[in-house]
Amino acid sequence: MDPFNYSRRKSSVVRVGNTPVGGDNPIRIQSMASVSTMDTEAAIQQAIRMIEAGAEYVRFTAQGEREARNLGVVRKVLNERGYATPLVADIHFNPRAADAAAKEVEKIRINPGNYAATPEAIRQRFVPFLNICKEHGTAIRIGVNHGSLSGRIMSQYGDTPEGMVASCMEFLRICREENFHDVVISIKASNTVVMVKTVRLLVQVMDAEDMHYPLHLGVTEAGDGEDGRIKSAAGIGALLSDGIGDTIRVSLSEEPEAEIPVAQKLVNYITERKGHDLITAPLFPGYNSLSIGRRITRRTNNIGGTEAPVVISTRRNGNLANGTSIPDYIYIGNEDPDNFPDTIPLIVDLLSWKPKTNLFPLFIASGIDDLKKYATPLKFIRLTYEQLDEHVTEVLSQDKCAVVILSAPGSNSVGSMRATLHKLMMAGCDVPVILHREYKETDTESLQLKAAVDFGTLFLDGLGDGLMLYNESGAAAISDSIMFGILQATRTRISKTEYISCPGCGRTLYNLQTTITRIKEATSHLKGLKIGIMGCIVNGPGEMADADYGYVGSARGKIDLYKGKTCIHKNIPETEAVERLIHLIKENGDWKATKCQSQENTD
Repeated sequence: MDPFNYSRRKSSVVRVGNTPVGGDNPIRIQSMASVSTMDTEAAIQQAIRMIEAGAEYVRFTAQGEREARNLGVVRKVLNERGYATPLVADIHFNPRAADAAAKEVEKIRINPGNYAATPEAIRQRFVPFLNICKEHGTAIRIGVNHGSLSGRIMSQYGDTPEGMVASCMEFLRICREENFHDVVISIKASNTVVMVKTVRLLVQVMDAEDMHYPLHLGVTEAGDGEDGRIKSAAGIGALLSDGIGDTIRVSLSEEPEAEIPVAQKLVNYITERKGHDLITAPLFPGYNSLSIGRRITRRTNNIGGTEAPVVISTRRNGNLANGTSIPDYIYIGNEDPDNFPDTIPLIVDLLSWKPKTNLFPLFIASGIDDLKKYATPLKFIRLTYEQLDEHVTEVLSQDKCAVVILSAPGSNSVGSMRATLHKLMMAGCDVPVILHREYKETDTESLQLKAAVDFGTLFLDGLGDGLMLYNESGAAAISDSIMFGILQATRTRISKTEYISCPGCGRTLYNLQTTITRIKEATSHLKGLKIGIMGCIVNGPGEMADADYGYVGSARGKIDLYKGKTCIHKNIPETEAVERLIHLIKENGDWKATKCQSQENTD
């Protein structure tokens, strides 16, 4: 991987019906149905909606052999109606269902964590399945999930990236030994830090064994609305920025067809980088994308060091109207600072600066030598990669009040900012750096996705002491919310409740979207708390293992409630479950708004 220049990883090509994946093929877009696989007409209609929205693969759950065989009926009717888009059967716990589905659809997703306990038993069960796939020209996806590793893997590695990769590799080695090559891989987690590290580790391990299988990317249980989009774009975008990824699914707790345009926008934004101006920059010695810690910087006021990354908002005309997110600093350009309250930390262009305790000047690169003329505890200076030379670096190293606002125009902002920060590390310069980017987006969703890719990638790399986002066409409060959302998604600053909610599928046992809305309305003030909302037991306790509390469908209309990984209440009627969840949180002393803005970017 070249961290500064975009190019796609060269993967092998896998045949999936009439839509191959990997190699020079486009990054494919997919989604998963939320209706019962046994409701044939509903399944057909939802598949058509997804296909017409742009899905290149459509996945259905197949809990058993009956559902697997019915996918053959769905396939037949779709063909008759002129829809040849490949279907994927999603299998958990039931290898016989995988065998049956391999005869009906173009691709099977299996979860290694649900297979036999020993390597010998895995081979005995897995090889006959591969033979069925060979006979019918069926591709497979080995889909490893963070929360559903086998007991054997857990006992050896724990719930770690290394364990997820080990689980995947033992299946890949069997595929290669059996001369079966139509394999796609996914390694997913709801934690973006874990997800990105694990996929990077898998690529490194595969490369060492001369394996180049295509990769399916996704952040599980990302949620809905702004949070779901930002979390997905940060995790998926970080890997796509590295050139990793051949097909993606954005898992939102919304209708499946709503996922498709989000995924397409994300892919289009990344692929705009093709052919960008080449960046030739030094890589900091010892840099390892698998063991990333936060870049070591000096603490300047409340910026850098071990302080949580700051948020700098851009406002004009004395307008301080905002939403629930309050920025740490406000940049007002050349506005008269007297139009703003003295209680708010303000950043102003140098010509508008005056000695006030809440006022800090912003310099430009050509005025670097003027920094020494001003005695103020914070001096911001805006720079680009091209402007960072030896003299600038020397001044930044000596002036302990300096903070860089790093701008990166153009399509390859991630590469440009990475190159700048590696250059600073090479020079031993520990100046804090605020990541800055300007946009001209007319719709909020595009801004959410692009900003989450650009900033999220760098924060997941441990680079950045704050961020400053400006959108020419949008309200400042929207940009502020997005900035806090990016820091939350990358686990670098927690400022609100986190919801780990699945997107729903044919296994979902209650009205997921309505329930998520009710839980959010009741608990959104619980800053720092993580609440898992899972449609069924399959993706329940495991995938929400990172959550403080869990709401899991256990039977039709019945809910299990969890505290951490422990089930506290079983088979609660759905009509009572939200209130019982609130009571569970209260009786454990967590029913309070928690100011939690600490660094949490750990492995």
